[in-house]
Amino acid sequence: MDKRVIKNGYKVAECLYNFVEHEVLPGTGIDAEGFWLSMANLFNEFTPQNEQLLATRIKFQTQIDAWHLAQGQAGNNQGGNDVIDQAKYQQFLTDIGYIVEEKEDFSITTAYVDDEVGKVAGPQLVVPLMNARFAINAANARWGSLYDALYGTDVISDDNGAGITRHYNPVRGAKVQAYARQFLDEVIPLQDRSHGEVVSYQIANSALVVNLQSGELVSLQQPDKLVGFNGDEQNPSALLFKNNGLHIEIKIDPSMPVAKTDPASVADIILESALSVIQDCEDSISAVDAEDKTAVYRNWLGLMKGDLTETLEKNGISITRQLNADRYYKALDNQELVLPGRSLLFVRNVGHLMTNDAVLTLDNQEVPEGILDGLMTTLISLHDLKGHSGFKNSRQGSIYIVKPKMHGPEEVAFSNALFTRIEESLGLATNTIKMGIMDEERRTSVNLKECIRASKDRVAFINTGFLDRTGDEIHTSMQAGPMAQKELMKNEKWISAYENRNVRIGLQAGFKGKAQIGKGMWAIPDQMSAMVKTKIGHPQSGANCAWVPSPTAATLHVLHYHQVNVSDVQDKMLQQFAVEIENNQLTELLTIPLLKNQHSLSPQDIQNELDNNIQGLLGYVVRWIDQGTGCSKVPDIHDVGRMEDRATLRISSQHICNWLHHGLLTRDQVMASLHRMAKVVDMQNITDVRYQPMAENLETNIAFLAAVDLIFKGKFQPSGYTEPLLHQRRVEVKAIN
Repeated sequence: MDKRVIKNGYKVAECLYNFVEHEVLPGTGIDAEGFWLSMANLFNEFTPQNEQLLATRIKFQTQIDAWHLAQGQAGNNQGGNDVIDQAKYQQFLTDIGYIVEEKEDFSITTAYVDDEVGKVAGPQLVVPLMNARFAINAANARWGSLYDALYGTDVISDDNGAGITRHYNPVRGAKVQAYARQFLDEVIPLQDRSHGEVVSYQIANSALVVNLQSGELVSLQQPDKLVGFNGDEQNPSALLFKNNGLHIEIKIDPSMPVAKTDPASVADIILESALSVIQDCEDSISAVDAEDKTAVYRNWLGLMKGDLTETLEKNGISITRQLNADRYYKALDNQELVLPGRSLLFVRNVGHLMTNDAVLTLDNQEVPEGILDGLMTTLISLHDLKGHSGFKNSRQGSIYIVKPKMHGPEEVAFSNALFTRIEESLGLATNTIKMGIMDEERRTSVNLKECIRASKDRVAFINTGFLDRTGDEIHTSMQAGPMAQKELMKNEKWISAYENRNVRIGLQAGFKGKAQIGKGMWAIPDQMSAMVKTKIGHPQSGANCAWVPSPTAATLHVLHYHQVNVSDVQDKMLQQFAVEIENNQLTELLTIPLLKNQHSLSPQDIQNELDNNIQGLLGYVVRWIDQGTGCSKVPDIHDVGRMEDRATLRISSQHICNWLHHGLLTRDQVMASLHRMAKVVDMQNITDVRYQPMAENLETNIAFLAAVDLIFKGKFQPSGYTEPLLHQRRVEVKAIN
C-alpha cells in the first residue's frame, strides 16, 4: 500500500505530501502546518455539500425518467416516437425545480481581468496539463508563423505542382506568400496598392513608408496600425502592426531562403495567435491516482514558476523545450515596447463527481477531486502572483480556474463558496480566483443566467461545450425515446438555441469588456481548410474566443479575428437586444432530439451508426486505458483523424445505450460490432510501437472490457459520465504494469 502521512484526520499520499512540502510551499509565505489544517477544514466543510449536490442530480434524473415512462404508458408519446407535449414537459421541469426562476437583470462585477479575457478576442487552446511538452508548446502558441501554418496544411492546395515535398517546394511557397499578402491587404491595407507590389518597407517621421515596384511611395490607409519595429528605421528587421487588438509582425531578413524569393525580403508573417490557453486537469488527461495527480500539479508549478522544461529526441538530436521569453520592439517614439511571449494560462479543474486517492479519510474514503484541485492549483498559482517567475502570467494578479460539468446554479454557488474559502485560507483577496463556467450540462444551459448570477463577482468565462452537452442531452432523456443519429444531432433545434442563448445571456449579463464568451473545439486537426472556411462563424456570433486543437490551428483561426471586430459585433447585438422582444429560446433548448425516422431506417443504416460509434469508442478507450492518453487524434471509421476526449466518448457510449434501451440494437449485435471493430482499430494503430492489440485476446483485454462496460453499464452511470469506469480499468492496468 502507498505510504501515507496523517494530517488533521486525513491520510495524504507521500508523493503529494513531499511535493507540497518541498516544492510548492517554499516561497509562498504559507506555513506548512497551517496549510494542512486548511486542507482538512475544506474537506470537512465542503465534502458533505458536494455529496448532497450529487444526490440532487440523481433525484432529478429519477424524476425525469419516471415522467417519461409515465407519458409512454399513457400513450402520449409512444415511448418517444410521437411529439412530446412541450408545455407540459417544461411545466414538469419547473415544478420539480430543474428549471429555476429567472430573477431581475444584472451585470457581473468581475474586476482585475487581463486584456486577453476582457478586451481582445482571439483563439483559445485546450491542452492536457499531464503532458509537459504539450503544455509548453501551448503556452508558447501566443505567437505563430503564418507561413508555416499555411505551408504545412491543406489551406494551400496541392494543385499545379504545389504539393508538400521532401524539400522546400518554391511553387507551394509562392502560394503561401500570395495568400499572406492578400491577408495583409485586407487587415493593414496600403493606400490604393497591394503589399504584393512592395519592394521595401521603411519608417520616416513615425510612419510607414512603402516603396513599390513602380517607384511610387505609399503609406498605410490607417497609419495608426503601425505600432513598433525592430532594426533601423531605414532598414527595419521587423514591423509591428495592431488590428482589432491583435499584433502582426512582418519579419524582414534578406538572408532567409524564403526572403530571397520576395522583392521586399519578407521572411515571414508572425501572428499573435493563441491569446489564452486552458491547461487541462480534466477531460483531456487520465489522472487516476496520487502519482498522476502529483505529476499534473508539478507541471502547473513549472508553468507558474516559469521553469518547466521537456527534453526530447528529434532526428537524433536532443531538444529542450522551454517557455518563450517576452518579445521586445521599439515603439514609434523609440521607447521600449514589450509584448507577452506566452499565452495567458487558465487551469481547468475537475468537476464535482470524481474522487481521488491522493488524500484519504481515516477510514480510507477518497476525497472529492474537485476540492483538491481548487486548493492545489490556487496554492501553486501563488508563485505567479508573488513574482517568483521571470515570466508573468496574469498582469492583473488574477488566477483563472475553469470549472467543468456543473449542473445548475447551486453547483456554481458551491464552487464560488469553495473559491472564497480557498482565498481566505491562502491569504488572498476575495475574487482573486476568476471562475470559468463550462456551459456543457443541460441544467446549466437551461439556467445559465442564474448560474452566472451565482458567481457574478468572479465569473470571467462561459463556454459552450457541444460534446458534453450532447452526452448529457442523451442521458437525461434516455427514457424519452431513441435519439437522432449522432451525425444529425447538430441539425436539431436545441443546438442553435444553445449556442445563441449562451452569447445572448452572457452579453446581457455585462460580459463585454470583462469576460470571455467562448465556443467549442474544431475537432478535425488535419482539415484546416474547412476550419478556415467555417470557424469564422464563431466571432461573427459575438463570441470573443473559440477553441482550437493545435498551435497551427490557432495561427489560422486568428485570421478570423482580424476579419471580424468582435467588439463591434457585440455592440450591435446589445443594441438589437435592447429593442427586440425577449426571446430566450427555452422551448427550443428543451426540445429533445428524438429520432424522427426510426421506421425508415434500414438495418444497414442502423448497423452503420453502431459501427461508427463503436469504432470511435474503441479507438479512444484503448489509448486511455493502456497508454494513459487522455486526448489524441484518433482515426475514425473512414481513417480521418479526429480529436477525441472523454466528451466524445460520452456521446458514443450514451448513444449506443439509448438505441439498445429502445430496441434498435441487440446485445448480440453490439458484441459482434465490438469484435469486428477491435480488429479495425488494431490495424489503424499497427505502426504505434506502444499500442497493445485488443483482438488477440478480447476476453481478458482490460481496454476492451472497459469499452464493454461503457456500453452495457453506461445507462446507469451518473449523468452518463465515463470517468468512473475508465478510472477503474486504468487503475487495473497500472497495477499490472
